[in-house]
Formats: sequence, C-alpha cells, structure tokens
Amino acid sequence: MVKVRERKETGKLYFDFFYKGRRCREYSSLPNTPANRRKMEKVAKKMDAEMTLGTFAYREYFPQSRRLKEFEALERAPEAEAEAEASEPESDVPLFRDFAEQWLQENEVLWRFKTLESNRSALRRHLIPQFGDWKVSDISKADVLAFRSTLAKVPGRKGNATLSPKTINHTLGVLSMVLAEAADRFQFTFPLQNLKRLKQPKREIQPFSWDEVQRILEHVRPDYRNYFVVRFFTGLRTGEVHGLKWRHVDFDNGLILVRETYNRGRTEYTKTDGSQRDVMMSSVVADALRAQREATGRSDYVFHTANGQPLDTKNVAERVWYPLLRHLGLALRQPYQCRHTAATLWLAAGENPEWIARQLGHTNTEMLFRVYSRYVPNLTRQDGSAMDRLLRARFHGETDNEGKEVRDEG
Repeated sequence: MVKVRERKETGKLYFDFFYKGRRCREYSSLPNTPANRRKMEKVAKKMDAEMTLGTFAYREYFPQSRRLKEFEALERAPEAEAEAEASEPESDVPLFRDFAEQWLQENEVLWRFKTLESNRSALRRHLIPQFGDWKVSDISKADVLAFRSTLAKVPGRKGNATLSPKTINHTLGVLSMVLAEAADRFQFTFPLQNLKRLKQPKREIQPFSWDEVQRILEHVRPDYRNYFVVRFFTGLRTGEVHGLKWRHVDFDNGLILVRETYNRGRTEYTKTDGSQRDVMMSSVVADALRAQREATGRSDYVFHTANGQPLDTKNVAERVWYPLLRHLGLALRQPYQCRHTAATLWLAAGENPEWIARQLGHTNTEMLFRVYSRYVPNLTRQDGSAMDRLLRARFHGETDNEGKEVRDEG
C-alpha cells in the first residue's frame, strides 16, 4: 500500500511504499498542506491500483529517481526475474530494516502511543543497527543469543552501568514479534521458539509512612497540596491524575471515574481495560477536589498548568517533588510511590484486598499480594469506610461512637 508521509526535517511530503519486495521512499517538493496531501493521495491510489494489476511502471511516476535503473531492469526482464526467483526462493525475502518499518506501520493503529514509541525506540536504537542489512530469514537463534550478550554490555541510561534485564527482554520481545510475522508471511521457520527471558530482579516498593505523608502535605507548595492529597489517597497512576477531567469527577456519588490517561502530550485510553474503573473518594479527597474546583473548575482538566494544559510529569518531579523531598530530608523516591502509599495505607486500615485491587485497577488480588504482601494485615472490613475514618481522625481529630479517637490499627 502506498502511503503519503511528511518528512519531519523539511516538512515536505513523500511516497512510502514497497515495490518488487523493496522499500521505496520517493520525495516531493510539496509542503505538507491539506491540498497537497489530497493531490498526492490521489496519485497513491492510482499507483496501488496499477501495482495490483501488474501495469505499474516506475519511470512514469519517478523519472528522476536514483532507483529507476534498478526497477526498469526488473520490469524489462520478468522472465529472468522469475528464473531468479525459482533458483533462489528467498530472493523476495526483505531485509530486516525494511520489514521492521513495514511491521511498525501496520501495527501502529493497534498500540497506545507509549507502546508505539517504546517499540520504535527498540528497533532504531538496537535492532536495526544490528540486523538491518540481514534478510529476516537469515537471523538464527544463535545470532540472537550473541546479540543479547552484546546488549548486556551496552551502557544504560540514568547512570546505570548497563542496560537492565527489563530493557533487554523488551528489545528481544520486539525482535521476536517482527520475526514471527515475517516467518508467517515468507514461510520460514521462526527461530526464537522457547527463547528464555532474562530474570528481572524484583523491585522493592518504597511507600511513605503516615508521618512522612503528613510532613509532605504540610510543606508542599499550596498550589500542589490538593494534587498530592489526590495522589496519596486514591492510588491513581501519574497519567490518570494528569489526564483527569472535571466531567469525570462525580461529587454526587463520591467517585472519580478513571477513563483516560495523559502521557507524552497525549490524552488516550487507560493502560488496560481493567484500568477503566470508578475510584471511591474519601471525605478528605472530596474536600481537596472541591477546593481545587475553585481554582480550575472552569477548565477541562482538574490539575493543569497556567495555560490550561495537563501537568508535565518531568516538570512536576523536577520542580516540585524532588526539591520537597530534599528539603524534608526524605529518601528520594519517584512520585509513583504515592500510588504504593495509597495501597499500603488502605491495607494498614484493614480494607478488603479485593476492594483495594478494584481501586487500583487490578483485575484480581494476585498483584496486590505479590507486591504488598508484607503490608497485608488481618482482613476485617469490606469497603473504604475504615480508611475514611482514619483520614478524618488524622485531619480533623474526629472520634468514634464511643468518644475515643479513631486510631490506626495497622
């Protein structure tokens, strides 16, 4: 299929297509405007039709192309081409770089933006430099194992000595998906059957204690206090908080409707179907959101920048979060630990793990017990009331029905 794309460096349009089993990019001098795009898409449809009928002639469309002689030779000698194909059955098997780009284009509509960027990065940083000039059918398991050993020696990012097992596993996972599709299309044996993943060390969570949460909320910038109340006491993921819109805050029923997430400048569908959920608001969270509505209630997003855009994760971390932790003398931890803190506070309050799992967007309690096993007390309650009573006691000094101050039993 012939596609019309924009060359980012110049803003000009070009044709992107496969012909005779080879990847072709033919550039135009037309800037990317709606009119020019329509004009080129009309030509692209005609090219598609002629390729399907076998009447396509490269010279008619690209008389100045540097690849003209290459394709004219193939077009003038179909018999010779057929003989070459018969004697060399893999002649139409594409190079890895060409097929990987095609695979990426074909699947981009299936993935969330973050997944697309992650897969594209694995291809362009590691896989194409290694296997780009190989035919997809020539890549063996031994080649991949040797490549994995090389990857394990590549310097990592953020000060890490080498790439993490997680990054290496993801890179080989992308390679496996590309080769599996290629093997199916070009009828060769998939080489990575039963390839074992590297063992990934278990990550220890670092939730904040109740005293640390109080200190953070007491000293954080006033314009971010409501934001961190929501983060600490709802378990929302970073993108879910940043993508939260006022139309998804149901004060009447005390619910936050998690329907979207914001990541890398895009609002999109949540991480998984299970992440689509209704999170119960404690009274403290409801009070924080009502106060926040006074500041941002006329905008779409609950928490946003001065120009009305969702908060930027890196900006919040570098300008608000880490400076605050340093000021308080607390160990530096990612803002995502707020989610872990919510889970451990719910567990300490004695909430039912099934209810907690639903609040966090887990489909079952397996992950809850695996990640938070040392925080799980005896099960005594069924809903969010225990946490709500704990928060009321901490924030407002309220007492229970017998006149005793509500205490944390965890």
